[in-house]
Amino acid sequence: QVQLEESGGGSVQAGGSLRLSCVMTGYTAQMNYMTWFRQAPGKEREGVAARYIHGGHTFLADSVKGRYTISQGSTKNHMWLQIDTLKPEDSAIYYCAASDLRRMSSSNWQHAGHYQAWGPGTQVTVSS
Repeated sequence: QVQLEESGGGSVQAGGSLRLSCVMTGYTAQMNYMTWFRQAPGKEREGVAARYIHGGHTFLADSVKGRYTISQGSTKNHMWLQIDTLKPEDSAIYYCAASDLRRMSSSNWQHAGHYQAWGPGTQVTVSS
């Protein structure tokens, strides 16, 4: 069993920054990717950033390039998502997910069905 826990969400004004944290625990040996998704009310869940935990290659959604940065935390099972220049459209619940796929590509990393474990999410609200 793999558990994921997000933290760091909150309410901020447009132009500000947030750093979200995700920690993966439990039977993590088979996991290879940790990914951030977000879901705004009435919208589909969207993959925004992913990281291969054993080697560091990353993916970023085109919609967030230049403002979002994904990086490793204190261990390979700890992941940060730095969000700069926040916009109201960034408001969403941000979820951390983990996958046991050995290799992802730019064409499939955003498919939610590839992920076996999910955290409960952390709310990000950006006011204009």
